[in-house]
Amino acid sequence: MNNPDSVALIVGLGNPGPRYELTRHNIGFLVADELADRIGGKFRAHKAGAEVVEGRLAGVRAVLVKPRSFMNLSGGPVAGAVKFYKVPLESLVVIHDELDLPYGTIRLKRGGGENGHNGLRSISKSLGTRDYLRVRFGIDRPPGRMDPADYVLKDFSGAERKELPYFVDRCADAVESLITKGLEATQNVFH
Repeated sequence: MNNPDSVALIVGLGNPGPRYELTRHNIGFLVADELADRIGGKFRAHKAGAEVVEGRLAGVRAVLVKPRSFMNLSGGPVAGAVKFYKVPLESLVVIHDELDLPYGTIRLKRGGGENGHNGLRSISKSLGTRDYLRVRFGIDRPPGRMDPADYVLKDFSGAERKELPYFVDRCADAVESLITKGLEATQNVFH
């Protein structure tokens, strides 16, 4: 992606509004905010139904996207941004929470299933493919018999919040590496 003519479209998944700001499901938004700080830009409304920041990230032209829809309807805004910016799917990166990974673990992959993640399901349906890059941020499984749907909408615990800035920063580093060095090289460093 470090071709000067290419653009990386980096999508952080989350739910809009202050009620969801520090919930586990909003980790994609938190990482996107960190990346926007690195670009030196502020999110602004876009006709695709998302907020966007354009700039250079680690020397690569990048568009950061936060859908303004709720998580389960992320596909429309993501597909709209892909079309508007004419981004090939190999340059689409989606940052999301992952229940099946321990808290703070970062894993990267291309394609695969959605593992019950409704935001990914919506994106795959809208794009007609699952073949896009994913940066998965581990949020761990819910305790006891708590419903995963309730768990992802809960705020991070006090202990998790103490470590959160470090993990968000590390995840942003992984995204920068992904768009400059590629998937395999980044997996070798972050897995």
